[in-house]
Amino acid sequence: EYKKNLERFIEDVRSKGGIPILCTSVVRRKFEANGKTIEHTLGAYPEVTRTVAKEQKVQLVDMYEKTKTLLENMGEEKSASLFLHLAPGINKNFPKGVIDDTHSNENGARINAGLFIEGIKTAAKGENLTADAKEAKAIKKWIDLLKENENNYISQVWVSDLGNGKYKNPVLYADYSDPDVCRAGEDYYMTSSSFNCIPGLQILHSRDLVNWKIIGYALDKLIPDSVFSKAQHGNGVWAPSIRYKNGEFYIYYGDPDYGIYMTKTKNPAGKWEPLTLVKAGKGLIDACPLWDEDGQMYLAHAYAGSRAGIKSVLAVTRLTPDGKKAIGASKTVYEGHDSDETIEGPKFYKRNGYYYIFAPAGGVATGWQVVLRSENVWGPYERKIVMAQGKTKINGPHQGAWVDTKTGEDWFFHFQDTYAYGRVVHLQPMIWKNDWPVIGEDKDGDGCGEPVLSYKKPNVGQPYPICTPLESDEFSSNELGLQWQWHANPQDWWYFTNVENDYLSLYSVPVTENYKSLWDVPNLLLQKTPARAFTATTKLTFKPNTKIKGERAGLVMMGMDYASLTMEYTGDGFTLSQYECSKADKGGSEKTNASVNIKESTVYLKIKVESNATCMFEYSLDGEKFTSLGKKFTLREGKWIGAKIGFFCTRPVRNNDGGRTDVDWFRIGN
Repeated sequence: EYKKNLERFIEDVRSKGGIPILCTSVVRRKFEANGKTIEHTLGAYPEVTRTVAKEQKVQLVDMYEKTKTLLENMGEEKSASLFLHLAPGINKNFPKGVIDDTHSNENGARINAGLFIEGIKTAAKGENLTADAKEAKAIKKWIDLLKENENNYISQVWVSDLGNGKYKNPVLYADYSDPDVCRAGEDYYMTSSSFNCIPGLQILHSRDLVNWKIIGYALDKLIPDSVFSKAQHGNGVWAPSIRYKNGEFYIYYGDPDYGIYMTKTKNPAGKWEPLTLVKAGKGLIDACPLWDEDGQMYLAHAYAGSRAGIKSVLAVTRLTPDGKKAIGASKTVYEGHDSDETIEGPKFYKRNGYYYIFAPAGGVATGWQVVLRSENVWGPYERKIVMAQGKTKINGPHQGAWVDTKTGEDWFFHFQDTYAYGRVVHLQPMIWKNDWPVIGEDKDGDGCGEPVLSYKKPNVGQPYPICTPLESDEFSSNELGLQWQWHANPQDWWYFTNVENDYLSLYSVPVTENYKSLWDVPNLLLQKTPARAFTATTKLTFKPNTKIKGERAGLVMMGMDYASLTMEYTGDGFTLSQYECSKADKGGSEKTNASVNIKESTVYLKIKVESNATCMFEYSLDGEKFTSLGKKFTLREGKWIGAKIGFFCTRPVRNNDGGRTDVDWFRIGN
């Protein structure tokens, strides 16, 4: 009967146009008396599967042999770590504990899955190939797709790609403020404002404009280090632009206190050149270059009223051919005080003989998208609103990037200010009418579009796998995950990626003098919130210096108001508290909402965020039973950024050494 069932499976799969693959059963963990050899307990099942695969010319993965070899190499004692062996009181489904040598635990299941993929890859190379030629070719193509997908992370809480040829907005439900995108062949690269967060200018990559992954960053540190080694909330990198020209990638951005900087590279996932100060000056922001057909190079920029004493105007300056220095004074090319107050963020393009400046106006949360055009780089420029909120719920749709595809389509990225969640990224269809762009859906035909919530995916020539930026982290790499950023330029000794022990060590850093709250702490290791509703859970072990009272470590939801779950060493043990700080940006101090004394140094901490931007805090000592602690907290954005979540480890004194916290893992889920 088993043989007939396998044959029916093969027939059914092939009748539907699929490629059947058979695998033998995994072994049970039952060793013979010698303690070295796995006893055969599965009867004829493995051999029948092998026979059917051979007769039907179906690809076989011999999981029996693979798992038998694995367990025998590990030995009887060590192999128990792959199976469901639980002590009493650990798992609610097995209150009395369980010893099950048939079913894998999570670790064993992952290893078995890896053995299966290894078997398919081996077959694709022509080794152990049992499938017929046509099906073998299809399997090889599938493996090529798997290779591309191997390093792809897929979020459990927000995926834009709907899997049916459509996508939903936002394509990135995270705070990639002021996004800019460029195309290099069939690849797309994005960067965004990173302000005081380091590493800065995170670089994202996509093949289809919908699925994105973080591949690197352009800034290791902000300059000058003497300034940015302290938390400089809202300062640093404002509204960058990224461009691809002659095999090189360029990023320009304005620092409102120092001027316009540039960096470039041939490999956007690799090292970028040290920053070059292109144009010094207070209040110079939102820089974007343009290479003209005659070899001239120009730069459009805006002004920050808080530093320059003026805003709502756009300017253009000429650059040296290498793009590293401004030539002469900037010339104002557009005055927006009357019709486009707070116009800023210019993006510079040229098409069909027109110079175009795409620029948002009207304010971050309430504005619209303006496009200016002129036949002369210095103006005068005509003006048109090409996208506004209209009847949609997408407030302030502006500040972004026009990109095209190799198939001739045009698309536009912009952000939406979602307050506590930051400025999330939307993708809009775009067309040209009478040499003016129309962004989104223009239902009334007036040339001004409205944002779409869902749309067909861009035609980029072929489909690509789903992927999203990194969120969860098992800390099994020798580098910090690319999703993590410090709140100031870091010191080298702040952390250790302890690959051998599979955790991240964060060392305690002395707090500033006259310490009031975590707002001024530079060694906050944080990442963006990934969706409106999600759960963040972590396992950490706090190892304080027992000579110091008041060392602290924990999990924080950071913003101008913040809350945390904090472990503190008291000298007699540990206190776990839920702290809250209102108006941290105005000098507010922490208050304790609830505390509990614990003896264990290892705890599981959880923050559960609801779709209304509120969250609750929970803790556990065994990873199974969680207990609420403290009050519900309402998320609040930081200075020009959304709320961020992550870790801290501090000590109250400046002595010659402190303790640390070892973070085992950090997981984002529903």
